[in-house]
Amino acid sequence: MNIIFVGKHHGKSRAFRLHSSGILIVVLGLLAFSTLLTALGYFIGAPSNSASSEEYVVSPEAVSAWRQTLSGQREQLAEIDQIAKQRIDALTLRMGEMHARLMRLDALGQRLTQVAKLKNGEFDFSTEPAVGGPIDAQEGQSFSESELKDSLARIERQLINREQQLELIEKLYANRSIQKELFIAGRPIGWGWMSSPYGYRSDPFSGKRAWHAGVDFAGKEGSDIMASASGVVTWAGERYGYGNLVEVSHGSGYSTRYAHCKEVVVEVGAIVEKGQVIAKMGSTGRSTGPHVHYEVIKNNRTLDPKKFIHRASR
Repeated sequence: MNIIFVGKHHGKSRAFRLHSSGILIVVLGLLAFSTLLTALGYFIGAPSNSASSEEYVVSPEAVSAWRQTLSGQREQLAEIDQIAKQRIDALTLRMGEMHARLMRLDALGQRLTQVAKLKNGEFDFSTEPAVGGPIDAQEGQSFSESELKDSLARIERQLINREQQLELIEKLYANRSIQKELFIAGRPIGWGWMSSPYGYRSDPFSGKRAWHAGVDFAGKEGSDIMASASGVVTWAGERYGYGNLVEVSHGSGYSTRYAHCKEVVVEVGAIVEKGQVIAKMGSTGRSTGPHVHYEVIKNNRTLDPKKFIHRASR
């Protein structure tokens, strides 16, 4: 490529030859020059647009309003967070109460298992219940708050129902146990023999026919006399004809008497258990030797102790 320059004087001209690299340099130079002119024009013309640019300046009032809005949103978030914490605390409290009730049910169930003499492992309340099953291929979503509350309420209703059932069973077993303890059966001594039956007999002092309201068990002086059923001591001391006497009330109108004792080891008002030692054998009162006079009474009328002595314990 040739570039020809023509001078102002005498019409003289001068030619220059440019290669391809030179042409590229010239083109780039022209582009840079035009860009520079455009930038200068923008900056020169910028002052004329100053009025429109002032419309985008943020005022202090707007900044203050934004800050107030942000502060209000922060307070709302803090309030929502506090409400969420209160709800979580309430659910945690309910779970704690339910956990305590479950522990009580476990203890009650364990006690009933022992009382009922169930096989070991049949109802083991000391371990977690075994559960399982296949899982769906699509994993479910977490419970919502309302669903969780409904689930807790349903579990709580089940707990109340189970508590009532177990308490009823416990009462039934307790009543059976009490009835067993109050059931008059067996002899009031550990060893010895029946020396006089219930009914009419020859009086050992006068030789005449006389009514004998109990049975006599002869034995060794100082040997144990035991309650034939559980009950409350209503007499513990000397009584005319009986010598030292212990009388025990067993409820339902039943009571038993243990007479001619050498020593009484219980007091009036004491609660005694079946088989508990209540006195020592002796010969106090109207007696011919160491023995215990044993009576069974219902509604102030004596019964033949023989059927109580020989019947099986419950």
